[in-house]
Amino acid sequence: MLDYDYDALREIGRIVALARDEMAKAVKPGMTTKQLDEIGQRVLETEGAASAPITMYEFPGYTCISINEVAAHGIPGDLVIEDGDVVNVDVSAVKDGYYADTGRTVIAGTPKSAKHERLVEVSLTSLEAGLSKVKAGVKVNQIGKAIYADARKNGFTVIRNLAGHGLGRTLHGEPETISNYYSREENDILKEGQVIAVETFISTQDEVVYQSEEDGWSLFTLNNSLVSQFEHTVIVTKDGYEVLTGTFR
Repeated sequence: MLDYDYDALREIGRIVALARDEMAKAVKPGMTTKQLDEIGQRVLETEGAASAPITMYEFPGYTCISINEVAAHGIPGDLVIEDGDVVNVDVSAVKDGYYADTGRTVIAGTPKSAKHERLVEVSLTSLEAGLSKVKAGVKVNQIGKAIYADARKNGFTVIRNLAGHGLGRTLHGEPETISNYYSREENDILKEGQVIAVETFISTQDEVVYQSEEDGWSLFTLNNSLVSQFEHTVIVTKDGYEVLTGTFR
């Protein structure tokens, strides 16, 4: 095992999962993304944690809220959530020197199509497929291989320039990337006690996102493909993994 305080990791994992789920339950048409972010802020502050995006990057929001074609790093603000929007909340925070990271996608109000519902479902099943490969002694790239196979089997694709990552005493550590597809370069071996964030970015069509020149943060698909993200922080164990960030089902 690594030199981590695993109880501290479990605590920050519990907190970010609580914030994530409180935000996800509150999503409804007519509210602004700023109002949604304030829910996450309240949970983090009540639990004695600090927003990791603010702490590390001076991000203009306590959490990232990304809607429809915005895949990640959406800035909370005056944008009003509309009926049928695909809404992702991504919460990362730090407490007592330890970080955890998690995300969840929901549809506001009534889905616009069965495909949108399926996109969200497959983003979760793809995460579960990736996590099924996690255990000490396995190469990192086996996670992405499983994610990609599940996405493609179900008629979707993955965003190739967004990825999971290692974390623990920092928000982004080793391994630097855990892609949503098989990468020969990601051949590091998972170690017992290692902490990683596995996350899926499943897309209706596009495979690449671009950074907004307008706000300098938001990452969006060029052809307005929708993207759904799910993410868990886990501890790698001898025979599998321990989830630090609660449940989805």
